[in-house]
Amino acid sequence: MGYLKFEKALMTNLQDSLPRELLRTNRSGAYSCSTIVDCNTRKYHGLLVVPVPELDDDNHVLLSSLDPTVIQHGAAFNLGLHKYQGGSFSPNGHKYIREFNCDSVPTTIYRVGGVLLKKEVVFQHYQDRILIRYTLEDAHSPTVLQFRPFLAFRSVRQFTHENNVASRDYQEIDNGITTCMYEGYPMLYMQFSKKNEFHFDPYWYRGLEYPKEKERGYTSNEDLYVPGYFEMTIRKGESIVFSASTSEIKTRDLKRLFETEVESRRPRDNFFHCLVNAAHQFHNRTKDNERYILAGYPWFKCRARDQFIALPGLTLSIEEQDYFELVMKPAERGLREFMEGKPLTVHISEIEKPDVLLWCIWAIQQYSKKAGKESCLKLYYQLLRDIIQFIEDGNHPNLRIDDNGLLFADGKTEAITWMNSTVDGRPVLPRTGYIVEFNALWYNDLKFMESMATENKNPEQAVHYAELAAKCKESFVQVFLNDYGYLYDYVDGNMVDWSVRPNMILAVALDYSPLEQSQKKSVLDICTRELLTPKGLRSLSPKSVGYNPMYTGPQTQRDYAYHQGTVWPWLGGFYLEACLKLYKRTRLSFVERQMVGFEDEAFQHCLGTLPELFDGNPPYRGRGAISFAMNVAEVLRTLELLEKYKY
Repeated sequence: MGYLKFEKALMTNLQDSLPRELLRTNRSGAYSCSTIVDCNTRKYHGLLVVPVPELDDDNHVLLSSLDPTVIQHGAAFNLGLHKYQGGSFSPNGHKYIREFNCDSVPTTIYRVGGVLLKKEVVFQHYQDRILIRYTLEDAHSPTVLQFRPFLAFRSVRQFTHENNVASRDYQEIDNGITTCMYEGYPMLYMQFSKKNEFHFDPYWYRGLEYPKEKERGYTSNEDLYVPGYFEMTIRKGESIVFSASTSEIKTRDLKRLFETEVESRRPRDNFFHCLVNAAHQFHNRTKDNERYILAGYPWFKCRARDQFIALPGLTLSIEEQDYFELVMKPAERGLREFMEGKPLTVHISEIEKPDVLLWCIWAIQQYSKKAGKESCLKLYYQLLRDIIQFIEDGNHPNLRIDDNGLLFADGKTEAITWMNSTVDGRPVLPRTGYIVEFNALWYNDLKFMESMATENKNPEQAVHYAELAAKCKESFVQVFLNDYGYLYDYVDGNMVDWSVRPNMILAVALDYSPLEQSQKKSVLDICTRELLTPKGLRSLSPKSVGYNPMYTGPQTQRDYAYHQGTVWPWLGGFYLEACLKLYKRTRLSFVERQMVGFEDEAFQHCLGTLPELFDGNPPYRGRGAISFAMNVAEVLRTLELLEKYKY
């Protein structure tokens, strides 16, 4: 029995199968994504979705889908599935699915009468190439296969419609064709491992509908162009490999390439292995061989805060210290360019946000625990010193140290924290002044720097950092701790935010806390009572004004709900870390039970990974991006902590 395996009863019931999505990436920004029944339900779905830097910074859907058809005795059975306007599905190929298994590579078994056809899919690492292997496992009479490619050639943020501009030209190449619908796009090469016949039969399929876009309040339909179909015979036991790519390949190499890619895949036979696989999907190696962490799929790029929060969990927690170091190379260059006021040469956005430097130090702190302080000093001590000095000197455009030792940032007109939703250019939550997680991080970072300076045999620096930390600690308690035992979310002069929010958990979870033991327990208790769910911590307590837990509806409606009660798993990771630090082994079973809530999601939304957020009320449906780096990272880090406290 496979781990990620679904039987016929679920696959043929579209109410159960359509919400389940499948993502595969090439670790260089391109991806393949659809539902497990190959029915695209988002404009971001596609069989081959690649960046086209010559056009813009977006990804682009070149090949939307590939419909296989089985022909026996002159009867055609189309195995594709599309949703059209009016609620109709055609050609209903899901009814032929016998089972789906994703433990190794996504594998679908179709049964059409006496025909048993297996389909396996891999995305070649570091190449814009999707590979599909079809194997005829059983047949009692001659069998013919036809394949119809549905072409889009559009940005993931747009739709395509029937037009007279799209080129119908194509050229025959080795066992396939190459075509390009619009100027500026790369050529699309579609090839098979077996000689075939291409029948030019151009046709626009009109009115395809994407229900996920309709749910989100967007236009939801488009037309797709099919240039014709490929046709070939297949014998019982024979395998045929299809390749779609932006570059041509020698077709005699396709079968061997497919086997090589399969052999390099890690099994997804348990929750941990699923998360490791998901962690690797966020890798992004650029053409100049630099490494980044993408914030999520299908629409996020590399964002500075997300990268530093996710980096320890996605690398150190799965024994991949070398990848941490690779990612830090361009990250350090980008940070230095920012601090020196130079143009950025890195592919990292939002590096100017005031808490980015604080999260960078936290990430390096996790590295020091894994690699040792000696390695950390050698690689990152100068960067750490320069960051602290940059903040001390008041050189950050929106971060200063006040006389009380706390960090102040202005967030009235710009969203400066991770709670960054905006409407009409204004922050929904104008968190400003003394922000609780900024100052919890600041205290932790100063104490970490004190220990690093001591390790580096620099007592003067150590004393300096200790003095800054002591002043921060005293003021932190005075400013943030209220009479009800929890922490204000932010304080700006006489204005204090009484909302019960999860940001205060960092003051308990970090290695160095400005709170006393009893204060930490009080904060943790409040988070447990008002914020904890099986999927992580709510962004706002149901008892607080403005609680809005359902992330549904049009864009503006979702923006107002984004941080007003929705649940974020990455915050749950810090919450569970706080539990273990305060209560040690007595909370092991509790933390393990929380992990079950995350593991359940690996079967529900996008297989083997975690979405961006969840509704704040039961049944806690997954929403937003289908795979989110910070969430995967913090669950991986929690699993590592569990093992540490067990032994």
